[in-house]
Amino acid sequence: MWKILVTDEMRLGEVRHPGVRLDYCPGMPREEILRVIGQYDALITRSRTQVDAKLLEAGTRLKVVGRGGVGVDNVDLEAASRRGILVVNVPEANTRSAAELAWALLLAVARGVVDSDRKIRQGQWDRKYLGLELDRKTLGIVGLGRIGSQVAKFAKGFDMRVLAYDPYIPRSRAQSLGVELYDDLADMLRQCHFLTVHTPLTEETRGMIGRRELYLLPKGAVVVNAARGGIVDEKALVEVLDEGHLWGAGLDVFVEEPPNAEHPLVHHPKVVHTAHLGANTLEAQHRVGEAVLERVIETLQGNLAHALNTGFDPEGLQLFSAWLPLGEALGKLLAQITQGRPQAVEVSFYGEFEKNPEPIASAVAKGLLEQVLGVGAANLVSARPLLRDRGIALVTRQVGESLDYRQVLEVRLETDRETRRARGAVLGGKPRIVGIDDHTVEAVPSGHMLVCVNRDRPGVVGKVGTLLGQNNINIAGMQLGRDHPGGHALFVLAIDERPSEAVMEALRGLDVLERVDLAAL
Repeated sequence: MWKILVTDEMRLGEVRHPGVRLDYCPGMPREEILRVIGQYDALITRSRTQVDAKLLEAGTRLKVVGRGGVGVDNVDLEAASRRGILVVNVPEANTRSAAELAWALLLAVARGVVDSDRKIRQGQWDRKYLGLELDRKTLGIVGLGRIGSQVAKFAKGFDMRVLAYDPYIPRSRAQSLGVELYDDLADMLRQCHFLTVHTPLTEETRGMIGRRELYLLPKGAVVVNAARGGIVDEKALVEVLDEGHLWGAGLDVFVEEPPNAEHPLVHHPKVVHTAHLGANTLEAQHRVGEAVLERVIETLQGNLAHALNTGFDPEGLQLFSAWLPLGEALGKLLAQITQGRPQAVEVSFYGEFEKNPEPIASAVAKGLLEQVLGVGAANLVSARPLLRDRGIALVTRQVGESLDYRQVLEVRLETDRETRRARGAVLGGKPRIVGIDDHTVEAVPSGHMLVCVNRDRPGVVGKVGTLLGQNNINIAGMQLGRDHPGGHALFVLAIDERPSEAVMEALRGLDVLERVDLAAL
């Protein structure tokens, strides 16, 4: 008899599973969970229950943790793996419901549904309002993942032309959906009568639809954000709506939820709201609960098809405890400093490793994807399949002896525009970046870093430092490397805070620099 504890509210369906005892205790306090979890073979949660190392340690019988929904950010995957506990989720369960809500908002804005409803309730019968049709209009989608792809399929039913911007989706994927994929966001925006965003909130996507981007849209466009608050800049949206450039907006999300009652968007007459309801349909809730329960039982029975962490070797995790974060950091670094659409990743291991270092390559893939999908969306097991889904090939090489260090990890990222390399080593038990492209540096992979390329001549670092100082940005550390005197040089500046886009533009405008890239590690 398998014993399963459910600690968060969800609909588990009517199916009865022989040999399974299901204890449904939504809202169970953490202290009570810690007290009883040792009696259970599996735990099922949503986002409320924090499945951390302490809880997992208390679960002496635990074999499986099921997370109802997309992310597993409330589950300590590494701690679960070390204890041999498998983790499963159901990322596809709310895809359709989220896509349908985006369309509900888009149509409500286009046809004045909310405004007309409000007037009728006030005793006004206003038949003069003229809405917008969708037929043969252009829809722009930012983010062509599961939900964005479903939105694109719906658009075809309205005979719309569909454009998309997603630097991490292969062209073959867009072509199969009948979608025109753009490499430049601005080029796409200029053509869009309707715009909807479907990306996670990351440093790359935060504020990506700002005042400039909103004004690139044709006058009278409609904007919908049913993804994450902050992707569309709220202050800019208010301004552009007030200035009459946009027809209206549909919002399911805010930066702070619930929003302040005085938030200017809350009472704006051109905005239609829902309260973060993307996954809130009866069908989606049934799908989530039924699917996660079914997957937990299948996993208990030995079917590991849906487990997120089957590739972890507890002994290997301990052995590579410093190499895994190094691999992730190199992946993050290259994702941010390499221009273009990723096509291939090559991970090379120099020197002798005591165990198969393939998990380190998975950590590289995880770091690359974190820039695309957000923190926690990929793990060491799911990262490689997710890369393949995006048409990005990953290969590994064992190269034998290392010349500079006993062991070196090198990552080479190839895009449709350029190829860049980064190398790392573990020194004194700590991960270090030891090279970028053809240059030798030694930098701690953490915080904000500026990677600058220049001709090797006096005064370059001084000019950069002066500009940063004028903008109150403190330099925490500096590493320099060059190929030969008077040739090309590269230096890395660790800085205390992320520079604004204006500061980055000023740096790019310095005549002493050939290139400058920003990375957040």
